[in-house]
Amino acid sequence: MDEILPTIQSPADIRSLDIPQLAQLSREIRDYIIETLATTGGHLASSLGVVELTLVLHHLYDTPRDKIVWDVGHQTYAHKIITGRREEFKTIRQHDGISGFPKISESPYDAYGVGHASTAISAALGIACGRDLAGEDYRILAVVGDGALTGGLSYEGMNNAGASGRDIVVVLNDNTMSISPNVGAISRYLTHLITNPFYNKMKDDIWEMTGKFDRMGPKIRWATRRIEESVKGLVTPGIVFERLGFRYFGPIDGHNIARLIHIFRQVRKLKGPIFVHVLTKKGKGFAPAEKNAPVFHGLGKFDPKTGEIMKNTTRPTYTKIFGRTMVELARKNEKLVGITAAMALGTGLSELAEEFPERFFDVGIAEGHAVTFAGGLAAQGMRPVVAIYSSFLQRGYDQIIHDVALQKLPVIFAIDRAGVVGDDGPTHHGVFDLAFLRVVPNLVIMVPKDEEELRQMLWTATEYKKGPVAIRYPRGVGEGVTLSESYTSIPIGGSEVLREGTNAVILGVGPILSKALAAAEVLQNADQISVKVVNARFVKPLDVEMLTRISAHHNLIITVEEGTLKGGFGSEVAEFLVDRNISSVELIRIGIPDTFVEQGNRNILLDDVGLSVDGIINAIRKSNTFQSHKRGKLLFFKQHLKI
Repeated sequence: MDEILPTIQSPADIRSLDIPQLAQLSREIRDYIIETLATTGGHLASSLGVVELTLVLHHLYDTPRDKIVWDVGHQTYAHKIITGRREEFKTIRQHDGISGFPKISESPYDAYGVGHASTAISAALGIACGRDLAGEDYRILAVVGDGALTGGLSYEGMNNAGASGRDIVVVLNDNTMSISPNVGAISRYLTHLITNPFYNKMKDDIWEMTGKFDRMGPKIRWATRRIEESVKGLVTPGIVFERLGFRYFGPIDGHNIARLIHIFRQVRKLKGPIFVHVLTKKGKGFAPAEKNAPVFHGLGKFDPKTGEIMKNTTRPTYTKIFGRTMVELARKNEKLVGITAAMALGTGLSELAEEFPERFFDVGIAEGHAVTFAGGLAAQGMRPVVAIYSSFLQRGYDQIIHDVALQKLPVIFAIDRAGVVGDDGPTHHGVFDLAFLRVVPNLVIMVPKDEEELRQMLWTATEYKKGPVAIRYPRGVGEGVTLSESYTSIPIGGSEVLREGTNAVILGVGPILSKALAAAEVLQNADQISVKVVNARFVKPLDVEMLTRISAHHNLIITVEEGTLKGGFGSEVAEFLVDRNISSVELIRIGIPDTFVEQGNRNILLDDVGLSVDGIINAIRKSNTFQSHKRGKLLFFKQHLKI
């Protein structure tokens, strides 16, 4: 049998395919996704589960005129493959390749860009309003994962969409709900009934006719709605969506192409807000992913036959070290609890959940709730640790300020995936946290240089009782340092000197300091420049005594940080110098420029923004102080200046 996938250049090519051909194409797409991601890595399980649904939507709807708004984007690989990006799919999440998420600038088929959950319904409603205001008539669908429905934004969108009465279809891609055979059979029958054109025409005719009755019409309508809702409530989980103003259909087998086509053909004819509940299986078609979907949610290279994940190193990750430390500290402190937002495995809290299940809380994709929930725990004397990826913590910013910091509640924020994360790109780089957190009063911000310092900072945070603490650390493996068996508190605001030097000072935070040390060594050997390297450890509060000393004895200070330069650590140092009228120091700030960093290999991206050994060396060599010293016009350190 000839392959179909190579002939597909756009959704127009699948609209003439029959059901057996669509089934064959779905198998070919799964094989292609597995084969490609075995080499590139990526989000496997979710995309495998939604292949048939993707094909049916593009088969029946006139995309890109009709709009499909995807929630999150982990489920869009099949969508990308059949919308003219089949060859480019081999570059997914790679440097200068295509994004792992929907991206407006990448394709007209990507109606809305997304990387975080729960946004699709609100965005789709906005598009629907824009359509109606322009007098157009295309269709709009929002495809939402069941996890996204734990986010409050989804319900805010549904509340407005249901009340608006506008033509919009919300498709729930439910890959976890278990429906018993009996309930499934009944609901299939009921769904068939209520999507029948005759049924809907009769219902609309009765609705219109009873509306003409002066006195009894409203009562008849009320009774009719109550009877229908009562019957639906007995056999389907859809009553809540009906109450929000949607016509509910489902649950539907999301891998039954014929069934999907039948339902969506009927749905296309209906007006108003529609909610279609589709049941899918995460990892469908790849046994290892079906058995362990969380592990195959997002991963690196793997064996496409066995599913064995290729590991590049035996060193533990920062996440792993954090998870182990949490268990150790929980054994010592019965008040310590862990909180995650649907990322127990990803944040390393799964070990805590196993040993202390009563002290572990997974609140779902609801970061704002996680923060305020932690505030409530802290108010009752507990020591909550909220483990959330840096880019996701942005979603709980108001709660950090209003519900935690303002009240000086001792909540600990364990901020994973801080800095440049690599392949997931701009929606997931954790480069803004230092900037948005350092302006919050009462908040202490720590940044460990290695995994051992992470352990000691976490201990220090549990001992600190004056307010909230944030500890941010990167994705990936640690520096490979030896871990101590004991814990020692770090003085709040205290820095440490990693390398002595007399000519210039590199002042930094985080693991990027290893590159600073390497740069200092090169400058010493190649240029005879003696560079001091200081681990600030704290972005807030700064070590004021240390900064006062180095600004009095050095003409050049270089700050390095794996975060945005706008408002970040370097800005904190600049403000220190300005506030004290210190104008004799040249300050060079190295970090993420005022732009969104694209996806790609982490080292390539760091090199692009100057956060590499060569980047640090070049920044120092380009400085006015270095150039003047090179020309013999200025001594490099203040001890020799007559000031």
